[in-house]
Amino acid sequence: MRKDKKQVIGEEISDDSIKLFLTVEPADSTPPSLHKLIKAYRGLRIDDFERFVGFFIEAGYDLNAKDEKGNDFIALIQDQRMAEPYIEVIKAARG
Repeated sequence: MRKDKKQVIGEEISDDSIKLFLTVEPADSTPPSLHKLIKAYRGLRIDDFERFVGFFIEAGYDLNAKDEKGNDFIALIQDQRMAEPYIEVIKAARG
């Protein structure tokens, strides 16, 4: 690639597209807040995930939701290779 060309990976995602992650509902006993966070983590780049968290909080969802084993979002993803920036977003949002 030429030096004057910027590599573009994916396109800018609209707010409406990011907000679609707020509409997904679990098919099992996972709390809806936790399910939405996991789906967004799996489907969004870090910058978009950060925007999602703002919409998530605005909609009144719980950043501290836990599954039936007592695991929150951070506990569920912390052993994954690319998780650290997402964990930092959640920690910052929790305050």
